[in-house]
Amino acid sequence: MDFETTIGLEVHMQIKTKSKVFCECSTEFGAEPNTHICVICTSQPGAIPILNRKAVEAVVKTGLALGFTINKQCTFARKQYFYPDIPKDYQITQSEPPLCSKGKLAIKIDGQEKIINITRIHLEEDAGKLIHEIGSRKLDYSLLDLNRASVGLMELVTEPEISSADEAVVFLNELRDIVRYLGASDCSMEEGKMRCDVNVSVRPKGQKELGTRVEIKNMNTISGIHAAIVYESQRQIEVLSSGGKLVQETRLWEDEEGITKSMRSKEGALDYRYFPEPDLVPFDLTDEFIENLRKELPELPKVKEARFIKEYGLSEYDAHYLTSSRDIADYYEQALDAIASSQKISVGNAAKPIANWISTELGGKLNADNKEIKDSPVSSENIADLVSQILAGTISGKIAKTVFEEMYNTAKDPQTIIKEKGLVQISDENALSKICDEAISESAKAVTEYKSGKERAIGSIVGLVMKKSKGQANPQLVNKILAEKLKF
Repeated sequence: MDFETTIGLEVHMQIKTKSKVFCECSTEFGAEPNTHICVICTSQPGAIPILNRKAVEAVVKTGLALGFTINKQCTFARKQYFYPDIPKDYQITQSEPPLCSKGKLAIKIDGQEKIINITRIHLEEDAGKLIHEIGSRKLDYSLLDLNRASVGLMELVTEPEISSADEAVVFLNELRDIVRYLGASDCSMEEGKMRCDVNVSVRPKGQKELGTRVEIKNMNTISGIHAAIVYESQRQIEVLSSGGKLVQETRLWEDEEGITKSMRSKEGALDYRYFPEPDLVPFDLTDEFIENLRKELPELPKVKEARFIKEYGLSEYDAHYLTSSRDIADYYEQALDAIASSQKISVGNAAKPIANWISTELGGKLNADNKEIKDSPVSSENIADLVSQILAGTISGKIAKTVFEEMYNTAKDPQTIIKEKGLVQISDENALSKICDEAISESAKAVTEYKSGKERAIGSIVGLVMKKSKGQANPQLVNKILAEKLKF
């Protein structure tokens, strides 16, 4: 029997605000345990939560970007959640209505577009963090860090419309790009700022009813999510194929073993016993509030990617890389603005070379140093100036790599480096003619081969000219001079 897999995702993203969602404690990551806490986020008796306006704005912006209906009534509920990482034994969240209802995200799989419908986005608070080991030492007890408690979270819940692990990965990457563009969340999975619960079920092909749903809890890497879906789908197929029955449950992904393990039976809404949060009064969002946020929405990744291809003649690969983060896209367009301001080189001529330098040379260096483009020692103005020097014939592409290396190491501008190191390209025909004569006289075999019809032989003569000029000869001019001299 053939089976098909159905996947739904519950994505939790920490909202990017300076303070927590219900108190004024810092959200800074990496502080010493239990240093960003107060009577509210540690659930002291009588402490009253105060809603962070910026958190509401971040959720509404995300909803607008994904085509959601924004529910104007903002209410909160208590979700009974008896775990040691929430001292008050309930979580402040939203039940009905959520801030955002019924959105969608278009993804591309094997060149085909697929719409994934999204049920809701709601605002809630994060829990604390349990620590079960320190370094390589596993503890026989657990430690509790409440720095994360009450940090704002938005939870996004998809419809069960994802059909494979590959689709889930594409969806999560697309979602992460959009939310980062909005500035609503950093979505750093390494820092726990984006986590995912994955619901997986299988059913015989052709069956309308969904199979028994199994939730895989607290996934925090894209690769882990992919592997867990593949494993869990196959596990469920094997159970059903052997005549067994599946139970609705929550499982954990054991990354080292590459398997899911049963954690507990899956709770339903009744188990959580939602009721209205008495300490946060319901209120309505105004049309003006929502429309002002709509006006603040930036150009989103896919729209920007299409524009880069159309306006700048970029390949899909380059355009996708340059729009993969808002910082990279801004850096690229700032470089083009610098070109336009200088009026020495046209933007049309510079657009592709600048894209190449950012995606290859600069991107490679930053990746090797584990840096983001916002931390680049090479400014967008300087990368534009470097390309200008190449296009103007001041330096060759080969020399440019030497200049770029120095730019990256010292943050100096290219013109200063070119002058300091005497790297100006030689474009004087008389000077190059003499060097070409020397190279020809020392390359008898290559000259004979070239004159006998092997045109590629000229390459070794060009190489000798470049060596004699210490890489500073204009290669186009060298080829022209040599071709004229070797006619007879």
